[in-house]
Amino acid sequence: MAEIPQSGGGGGKGGKKRAKKMSTKIDMTPMVDLAFLLLTFFMLTTTFSKPTVMEINMPVKPKNEEEKSEIKASNAFTVLLSADNKIFYYDGLLSGDVKPELKESSYGADGIRKELLSRHTNPNLVVLIKPADDSNYKNMVDILDEMNITDQKKYALVDISKADTELIKSSGL
Repeated sequence: MAEIPQSGGGGGKGGKKRAKKMSTKIDMTPMVDLAFLLLTFFMLTTTFSKPTVMEINMPVKPKNEEEKSEIKASNAFTVLLSADNKIFYYDGLLSGDVKPELKESSYGADGIRKELLSRHTNPNLVVLIKPADDSNYKNMVDILDEMNITDQKKYALVDISKADTELIKSSGL
């Protein structure tokens, strides 16, 4: 039954008895262990992305100038890279007094890619890529990508001649 506390003559505290407050200390060791286990698991199972690199096979330098093979004009397709992301092309080779018909194109699928695919029927086709001094590196990478996309087997990076530079200037395109 109920007990009635009797205070005998003064002196003590009366009222409710409170429980002692316990310290709120949390052991973090298992959580740190789990974090490091997860970290090592994801580091070991993750595959890092490797940069994709286009393989370019460089020709062997001939020992003498007589071993160089000449390209027939009917098997040549010349691409000129110019300033301001402009691209020009013409069929054949540039000879002394005959000026070829210079056409301007774009780097899109309906531009130079369409022209390259239309000439895919010639198995001996050699594409001569001539970047001008004022063209940028991105344009050269873009045209090399187009060679890869259209599966061109033979292409060459060639220094642009003065005649090609004059042809671009005189075309007015």
